[in-house]
Order: sequence, then C-alpha cells, then structure tokens
Amino acid sequence: MHIHILGICGTFMGGLAALAREAGHTVTGCDTGVYPPMSDQLRALGIELVEGYDAGQLAFNPDVFVVGNVVSRARDAGGQPKFPLMEAILDAGLPYTSGPQWLSGHVLHHPTHHATGPRHVLAVAGTHGKTTTTSMLAWILEHAGLQPGFLVGGVPLNFGVSARLGAGNSFVIEADEYDTAFFDKRSKFVHYRPRTALLNNLEFDHADIFDDLAAIERQFHHLVRTVPASGRIVVNAGEASLGRVLAQGCWSEQVLFGKDTPKGFSAHGEPHDFEVCRDGQTVARVQWAISGVHNQLNALAAIAAAEHVGVAPALAAEALAGFQNVKRRMEVRGVLPRSGGDITVYDDFAHHPTAIHTTIDGLRRQLDAAGKQGDRILAIFEPRSNTMKLGTMTAQLPWSLEQADLAFCHADGLDWDARAALAPMGARAQVADKLDALLAQVQAAARPGDHLLCMSNGGFGGIHARLLEALRRA
Repeated sequence: MHIHILGICGTFMGGLAALAREAGHTVTGCDTGVYPPMSDQLRALGIELVEGYDAGQLAFNPDVFVVGNVVSRARDAGGQPKFPLMEAILDAGLPYTSGPQWLSGHVLHHPTHHATGPRHVLAVAGTHGKTTTTSMLAWILEHAGLQPGFLVGGVPLNFGVSARLGAGNSFVIEADEYDTAFFDKRSKFVHYRPRTALLNNLEFDHADIFDDLAAIERQFHHLVRTVPASGRIVVNAGEASLGRVLAQGCWSEQVLFGKDTPKGFSAHGEPHDFEVCRDGQTVARVQWAISGVHNQLNALAAIAAAEHVGVAPALAAEALAGFQNVKRRMEVRGVLPRSGGDITVYDDFAHHPTAIHTTIDGLRRQLDAAGKQGDRILAIFEPRSNTMKLGTMTAQLPWSLEQADLAFCHADGLDWDARAALAPMGARAQVADKLDALLAQVQAAARPGDHLLCMSNGGFGGIHARLLEALRRA
C-alpha cells in the first residue's frame, strides 16, 4: 500500500517509515523543519519528504494517512489550524490511523505479512532506560542467532539503524507510555500486544498529559491486561509503583529482577563486572564497558526477557560483553589533550531528575573504578522536556545533581525560576538564560582532567561541538 506519514521525522514515526519501506510499501511523509539525522536516513531509503502540513498533500492520494502524535487540532492566534493537512483529511472523510495502530496491524500481528506469521513481541516499558534496554535485548537475540526485528527510539550502535523487520519471529519494541494520537489518548504500548512485557521502572513523568502517577499506573495495567497467560511479565522488584500495577490484576507468569532480590534475577558485584543469579543460583557473569547501577538493572531485565524466547542467561551475558550502547547515551563527543589531564565532553539523553542522577552516578562510578577519584564532573543540562518545562520536578534538581562538582543550567524559555530551584547548591550551580552565556560559564570553569557531561533530550544548540571548539581555542 501507499502510506503518507504525518510527523515522519520523529524517532518512532521515522522507524515505522523504515519498516514500512522495508516491507515493500510506498512511503511518503511530512514534518516541520524536516531535519537530520532522520531526514537523511529516510531520503536514503527513497522516501519523499515534504516540509510542513499543507492541505495540498492530499494529492499524494495514499491508501491511508498515518498520523503521529505531534499532530493536533490546535489553532494559531489568528484562528487558523496549525495542521491544515489533518483538517483536510477529516473534511474529506479520508482513511487515517495512528502509528502504533498501523504498526500492530501491518508488522507485529498480521497473519501473512511476515514469513513466520504474527510475531512474538517483546515490549520494553518504563519511565527510564527503555531505549538502552530495548537495544540490549535486540542485541542479545541477534547474538543468539534469532535475527529479531526491532524498533528503538534511538540508534543502537551494534546495529547502526533504529528499526528493521528481521527474519526471525521475535520483534523487540520500545514501548512508550506517551499517548498514541490526538484521537487516541491511550499509551502507545497498548497497541503492541506483547507476549513478553518488560516493566523496568515507573515514576511520574509526562506532566503535560498525565495528572499524577496513578494515571500512568493505570496505563501500565492496560498493557498488563494484553499479555496472554502463556506470556511473561518481567518486573523490577524494587519499584512500589509496579507492585501497585500488578496488584490490579495479572494473568501471566511474573519474573522479578533487582539488585538483591532473592527470587528471580539478581546482580552481585559492581555494574561493570557482576554475577547474574537466578533464584539465588549463579547462572552467568557480565563483564562489559557499560557503567551505572541503572544499566546493571537494565541488563538483568534484558536477560530475563531473552530467557522467555529460549536464550540462556550465560549466552545473554556473553552478548552483553559486546554491547556498544546507544547513540547519545554517555557518548564521548570529543577529548581535548591537556598536560594536567584530558578534558572529555559527553552527550547524554538524560532529562528527568532520576535519569540525570543515575547518569552522573554512572560516570562517577566509572571514574572511581579507573582510579580517577579526583576528576571533576561538570553537569551541563537544559530542562527541555514537557514535564521539566512545567516546573513539576524543580524540587528534585539539587538531588539529581548532588554528585556533580559543578552544574550549569540553560534556563531559556522556562516559566519557573531555575536560580531559585538550584539555590540549595550554592556556588556549585550556575544558570544562564542564553546558550552563549552558558558556554562562557563552562569555559571559564573547565580545567584539565574535567568531564563535561551535557544532558538534554534535544539538540542543545549543538553545545558539544561549540564547547570543544571554544576549549580548543582557549
């Protein structure tokens, strides 16, 4: 069929477009500010991209319009629709669907669209770590020879692409709790109907669409309701919120994981070198270059999920030894040699206070293990997510940054006072309203041996390259 995708440059919709093209469909699409790297990837696949959402795109005459959740019925100050193409689709009564619904019907569960029939879907859900854990799980299945399909909200470095159909029966998908579309306010993951559901963690986020944590727990229980009795739910034993989700009802096998849980999968040792135990018995050992307790838990979850499709924990651990992580997860963007110690600039996707805290903790542990206890961490971040922009979690910011030696906040566009929020940190925290001022602050503070950790869920104005260039000239 021919599908025309509205909002095609987002990570999910771009991945869907790549899957549809690989499956033999004709794909076109539109977005505002058609931007790389997704635009480059899509054009390389022969997908025609249109800038904006003008109603003239009806002329593509596709079999169906696939609508991303960036699209709404919103109007500008003059009363004109922000998405005239969507208004034209509705006025003409043309067929449209959401991305998750199309994916479910045409990739995951269609009886004849794949040589193996409907796929065994492994869905990775959670407030944090979805992209990394999905990538780990896909790599474990690949290493085991299962040739999985996958759709990840990032680029796993082991694969170099964010999505593929895969020749095997298993399909690994990042299962987002954000809403599906303007006409379907359920979480995306409700559409995926997994046989293996991984519930990694759960806390309040997405304050723009959820009133409170209970509302998100309700969506997670909708996911639990879709798992068959022969399925498996892999759940973090240390999360009270997930315990409340399962207390609402569970009809599938439950497998727990956690740092010290006596049942299920547990880890013993440091995050970079640890034993994996199953019900108290050692079944594998993970030795890898990845840091952080959060990634240790991600690994346990991926091992437990892979076991459900027949991959032994020892083989899964062997795969993780070669796991290269995901682009924009503690990615080293540059190293500047200095006589007193190199200055290293990192890029990380962390944007929620818990993610910021665990990211800094992971880097601190990595430095300690390397005998670099005296090296400083400079945390450079922008509160860019919808939740952070609303100021819902400002009280948690000092805690999230407690292991950083210095913190620098880009406060442009915020409706709350970042300086007041970071006041408990005293002179350790600086705030700038403009990116140039932030760069100047960091440049003045940086010294040999420092680790400059840039954290944002956006492009952050190209701060990584600009920092490196400024420090080279210094």
